[in-house]
Amino acid sequence: MWGMAVSVDEFLKMLAELPDVEQTEAGNWVSLKVHDKGFGYLWEKTQTVGLKSTIEEQLALVAERPEVFEVQFTAGQFGWVVVHLTKIDADELAELVTEAWCLSAPKELVSSYEAKHPVLSQARNRGA
Repeated sequence: MWGMAVSVDEFLKMLAELPDVEQTEAGNWVSLKVHDKGFGYLWEKTQTVGLKSTIEEQLALVAERPEVFEVQFTAGQFGWVVVHLTKIDADELAELVTEAWCLSAPKELVSSYEAKHPVLSQARNRGA
């Protein structure tokens, strides 16, 4: 099972790779936003993160691996998913965090980020 866990510090490093991320301490969690739009939450104590996703992706992740993912809530066209950091690998988490960020960031910001990270935009265009 080596490599199947991400520390809170590693998660924070992933966030640092994304432009304009705002982190706000809110009691027991940290709220994650880009341009005032929320895309995630971090609960250090439970080593879990909540991430914005499409409802389809939320349901697919939870159905596929309920030990890693759980439904947090749905809002409009989005489904939020709780991810257990101790049960996911860094590459998959980075993809989910980036996707959550892309769902909230302004289009121009997403475009400029993807221009610098062509592998990411290919993965997103494939629907990965």
